[in-house]
This record gives sequence, C-alpha cells and structure tokens, in this order.
Amino acid sequence: MTPGSNIPLTAARVAVDVAAPVRLDVSGLLLGANGKVRSDDDFIFYNQPSGPGVTYRSGGGAAPDAILVDTGAVPAGIERIVVTASPDAAGQTFQGIEPTATLRNADDGTVLATFTPPQLATETALVVVEIYLRNGGWKARAVGQGYANGLAGIATDFGVSVDDEPAAPAAAAPVAPPAPVAPPVAPPAPPAPPVAPVDPRIAAATPPAPPAPAPSGKINLDKGRVSLQKNQTVSLVKGGRPLLSQVKMGLGWEPAYRGKDIDLDASVIAYGPQRNHLDSCYFGKLSILNGSVKHSGDNLTGEGAGDDEVIVVDLGRLPADATGLVFTVNSFSGQKFTEVAKAYCRLIDAATGEELVRFDLTTAEPQTGVMMAKLIKQFSGEWEMTAMGEFVKSRTVRGMVKPAAQAL
Repeated sequence: MTPGSNIPLTAARVAVDVAAPVRLDVSGLLLGANGKVRSDDDFIFYNQPSGPGVTYRSGGGAAPDAILVDTGAVPAGIERIVVTASPDAAGQTFQGIEPTATLRNADDGTVLATFTPPQLATETALVVVEIYLRNGGWKARAVGQGYANGLAGIATDFGVSVDDEPAAPAAAAPVAPPAPVAPPVAPPAPPAPPVAPVDPRIAAATPPAPPAPAPSGKINLDKGRVSLQKNQTVSLVKGGRPLLSQVKMGLGWEPAYRGKDIDLDASVIAYGPQRNHLDSCYFGKLSILNGSVKHSGDNLTGEGAGDDEVIVVDLGRLPADATGLVFTVNSFSGQKFTEVAKAYCRLIDAATGEELVRFDLTTAEPQTGVMMAKLIKQFSGEWEMTAMGEFVKSRTVRGMVKPAAQAL
C-alpha cells in the first residue's frame, strides 16, 4: 500500500503487526465520529491490552507486537481504530529503521496488505494504519502520519489523558474577552501560537508571504454569483442581510494532461480570534465544532465531473470563538500541484444549491499543499470570503495549521 491508499476488508477479524529492526511499542485507539476516544479505556496498549473489539498482542520480543480488531465486536459509534507505533527506546526516532505494517486475516494468518511509510526522519511515533467504517463496510487505510513528541503526543491528540505530558495548546481555555478579527484588507500580524503535535517533515517549511491586499471596493452577493480572482474578497451579504445559513464549500480537481489518478484531500482549519487553532476537519475527522462543520469523505482519484470533496459549514451554528476558517487541499501521496488541472473551490447555498462564489486556481507550483480560500467573521457578524491560492510544502492538513494561521 502507499500513503493514503485503502482496501476493503475481506475478513471480519484482522490483525495489524508492525515490525522494525528495533523493538516497537504498538497500540490502538478506538475513535468516534469526532476523532476522539470516548475515555482512556479506548486506548489499547501493553498496560491495557483489551477493549471492546480491539486487543493488544505482544510479540514477546521474538515477533512484532500487533493490534487485533474484531469488526463485529466494535461498539456502535466507533468509526475508526488507528494503529500506532513508537520505538521502545526513549527518544529514538524512526530515521534509518523503517517500520512495516502487515495486515492479516486474524483467523488464518493470510496477508491482506503491507505498508512501509516512506521518508521518515525525526519522528518518534507514527499513526501507521487505520481500520475505518465507511458506508456500512470496514476498510483499511495506509496513513504514515508522524509525530515528534512520541506516543504521548498521539494519545493527547486523540483525547487520551497523559499525566506526565503538558496539555496541547488546542485544548487550552479560549482567549477572553475575544478580540474581533480584523478585515482581510489589513490583517494584523501577531505571531501564530505554537501548534502541537507538529509533523516534523513539514515543520521547517517556510510559511508563505501574506496575501496581497484585495482590490478596493467590497463585493457582495446582490448581483448573483461572484467569480473571484486571487486575493479578492466578497462579503457574504445578500439583500442587506449577512448570510448565516448552511453553506457548502465544494473543492474539485482533475489530473493534468490525462495523467493517472491523483489523491488530494480537502480540509478546513478553524481558528479563534487570536489565530489560535481550534480544530481541523479532514478525511480522518469528518465532523468538528459540535457538528457545525462536516466533511463529505475522502475521494481518492479526482475522477468525474463536479466537486470531489465537499465541506458543509453551518455559519449560524458555529461557536462564537470560531472566527476564521481556512480551506486547504493537500496531496497526501506526494504528487505536486503541477500534476493537477482545473483545481477550484466554490461556495454553495446548501438550501437552494445556488453557487454563490467561485475561485478557479489558474496557477500551479511544485508543492503538495495549497490554501484555497478563507472565511473571516467580521466585527459586524457578517462573513467575508477571500480567494487565496497560496502553495505550501505539506502533504497533510497538520502541516497547514501554522502557515494558514499566519495567512489570516
């Protein structure tokens, strides 16, 4: 398997073992629709080896540790089981010790798939693969997402309490009183807060320069659909009233020059009034902010007409501290945007299906991530959408959090 690829499970009981030249700690986490564990009991590892439908199996040092998943025994409400690995030796990274995950039929040992995450360096823990429920059927996806702060970083990111680790910044109390977000025409420039955990493969990426000022004169929706150019802004006001209903951000793309299928992932990153990261909605976390932001699910090819992935935002139900949304697209498999044609984003009225705003990406750079557009809540309560088209070196939404905050 390659990063981002998936297969349907042909067995109800599967085992995932992770082998490397050194001893690894392997664990599993049961996640709900919000991408979090229900409690610490959903963290399955050597000190807590069993949970509902998921079991840890030690290799005893002679064989690799494994996580066994009985999909028929997984409780209702659990949509993903992620399998993680970290070197047993404290502080050791994965550089030079590539791990290989093997997915097997747990009953007869038949190999269903293998996956070796590529290009590892300073990572001290990995989400290797995930077993997930989609349209009533179970599948397996190769992930290979790295963390720089060990297994504790993975655990806290998925909602497990870790007593000897500091709380992640995203879980900190909201800043109070909330300061209004400045209009995109003249954005403030406070430094972005630290984000944890950081994917070390992209942590050193140079953040993009702030977008150029938008053209003078505010556009609104009164004259029908608005077609934006890069850095232009439209006020989501129609008939003198701010648009506070449910909208859809559709994102689409096609392979360039009749090329092979390309796996891109659309995401939205939510921020608070001080550019503080609230949460990210992507193929691995389809609902955030109490359901006010939802993702349609992963499209692995970009084939066919129409939107490839859709993110639904209920503007009226967003929490008060959610004042900025940045919509991004990443190439999880590492293909560059020079291999993509016809990338675009469009804002749609969810109630009527009317296209309100469209932005066609007319340029491409040999990068793996792009910030397509942002929605900013003004002091008046109305929202404004700005076309961005800023490219970033990042294969995952995690690597977009910091540059997107700086671009608000």
